[in-house]
Amino acid sequence: MSSSYAHPFSRSDRSLLANWFWTVDRPLLIAALVLMAIGVMLSFASSPAAINADESLTDPFHYAWRMIIFSGAGCVAMLASSLLSMKGVRRLAVLTLGCAIIAMLLLPFVGSEVKGAARWINLGPFSLQPSEFAKPGLIVFAAWMFSESGKGQGVPGVTLAVFTWFFVVLLLLIQPDIGQTLLITTTFAAVFFMAGMPVKWILGVAALLPVAAAGLYFSFGHMRDRLNRFFSPETADTHQIDRASEAIRAGGLVGRGIGEGVMKRHVPDLHTDFIYSVGAEEYGLVLSLIIIGLYAFIVLRGMKKAMKLANPFAQTAAAGLFILIGLQACINVAVNLSLIPTKGMTLPFISYGGSSMVAMGLTMGFALSLTRRVPGAYEPGTNIGVRGRILP
Repeated sequence: MSSSYAHPFSRSDRSLLANWFWTVDRPLLIAALVLMAIGVMLSFASSPAAINADESLTDPFHYAWRMIIFSGAGCVAMLASSLLSMKGVRRLAVLTLGCAIIAMLLLPFVGSEVKGAARWINLGPFSLQPSEFAKPGLIVFAAWMFSESGKGQGVPGVTLAVFTWFFVVLLLLIQPDIGQTLLITTTFAAVFFMAGMPVKWILGVAALLPVAAAGLYFSFGHMRDRLNRFFSPETADTHQIDRASEAIRAGGLVGRGIGEGVMKRHVPDLHTDFIYSVGAEEYGLVLSLIIIGLYAFIVLRGMKKAMKLANPFAQTAAAGLFILIGLQACINVAVNLSLIPTKGMTLPFISYGGSSMVAMGLTMGFALSLTRRVPGAYEPGTNIGVRGRILP
């Protein structure tokens, strides 16, 4: 039997899907799908304990069934956006950013307030968190503007990018959402640096960071309380993070076993912000290292491919998107390990949440699209085959 039957598409097939199959980075795609599968698996472990916080729910696997729907939507978003051309990525990213900004402008009027923050818009059985979609949109838009500015054709790209970032941050602070503000700002700064902006600008921004941090500390009481609890845990209630830390320690090397977790019953928001501790308790250090390894693989392989891209926009945007995924994962894991104050941030592809899952699918899809191995995508000297595959 011919070896061509080992693949769903023959090399002579020139259809859109066949071209996508031969040019997309399949190891990166598989790593993201595995993380989604782990998220569904952990949702079945966390759902029975999570519903105890809502007496109106009777199905112990309510969150698990919804997680399957969210993961399916995330897969569709990732696969569909990975089919786009470079121009298509720019267009969809700008559209996504624009819609997210409009929705964030409406939050003070139609937003649903939870724990003192209005970050969601209720849409019947589901809720939308616009800031999740603003992240990939802003990163792609900023990379585009920086690349246009670098062409020297009079486009005020830097001004537009910085103004848009500032406006998004302002909308986030109104909610307020300090965690997303720090994530977006850090990733934006990375894109700013990678785009080759003048060093004096970067130093100027760095000099303003202490002032900005002090301003946030004294302006937002909940941020001040979280920092005080983190640095002086003996003087405040640290029940949430203490239970999460105990769950991780109780897991040991191989965990208590499937469904045998005990501490998860005492961890608030365990299916969202603290899903990592649930996995660590039931599956131990083994699953924890697998999860961290998958994120490291996505970031390192993605950055390696991004740095070899020939187009400045594609290079900067792809690198920024991979940094966004890796940085958000690092923040969530660090919170679970009590290394940094709590941020209320999900674990990409794994935590429960429709907006987070679809937005992360879109983020990964954009990155996969920009790093596809099409002719001319990579720097001269890279041997590209007729089907867009890098030859040995």
